[in-house]
This record gives sequence, C-alpha cells and structure tokens, in this order.
Amino acid sequence: MKPLSLLLLRLSTGLLLLIWAIVRLGATKEAIGVSDKYYGGLLSNETLQYVLGTGQTLLALCVILGLLRSIAYPAQFISLALGAAAIWPSLVDPLGLIFGREAVNILFFPSLCVVSATVALMAFKDEDKWALDVKLFKSA
Repeated sequence: MKPLSLLLLRLSTGLLLLIWAIVRLGATKEAIGVSDKYYGGLLSNETLQYVLGTGQTLLALCVILGLLRSIAYPAQFISLALGAAAIWPSLVDPLGLIFGREAVNILFFPSLCVVSATVALMAFKDEDKWALDVKLFKSA
C-alpha cells in the first residue's frame, strides 16, 4: 500500500508542477499576471517565464517518474513552498476571519496539503519502490 501511496503523491504533486509549467509556457501573459498579483512582479518577464516553465517541466517529469529524487524533491518543496508563501494569508486564515474575505481565497488552502505531500515524499523516499531511479540505479 505504501508504494502505491507514494506513487499517487508523486503523480499528483508532479502534475501540479506540470500544469503550472504549461501555463508559464503556453499562457505567458496569464503567468505574468499571477506574478504581478502575488509576487510583486518579481517574475514578470516573458523570457523568465519560458526559462521557469522549461525548468519546471523537467522537474515535474523527474517527480512524476521518480527520477533524481534526492534533487527533485527538495526542488519541488522549494518551488511549492515559495508559491505557498506568496498566498500565506489564505493558508493562515482560509475563511477570512482575520484578514477579511476579500484578502483570502479558500481555494488556495490545498497548497498547504501539496507542500506537506512533498515532505512525505522526502520522508519516505527510501520506501518508494516504484520510482524510476530505484529501478535504474538500485541505490536511490
């Protein structure tokens, strides 16, 4: 049951990264809009979006396949944790009781679950017997 659970965590968290990579690569203006709204415009450059989208695609594929997990999981954690940090009011106060409903979005709360899922992937990495790097290198 644990290998199946870890596979499902890899698939779901990796697919989330892949979806955002596709947005960066295929809907660059929308990705820049997200940057403007949540990251203060820090990532609001079309070329940067393509670079980030390409890197995020590679990272997503590594996570989904279970390849280079010692690098991919921490990189995924950093990526998802930075995304969660940008929407922290929605994580701390998903119902808007403290910051007000207009300042939060309850739909962002699952970001906390995705970051936590990545921590679980890291914690149980040695028990993920279905990862590709286990099959290729037998010492992942």
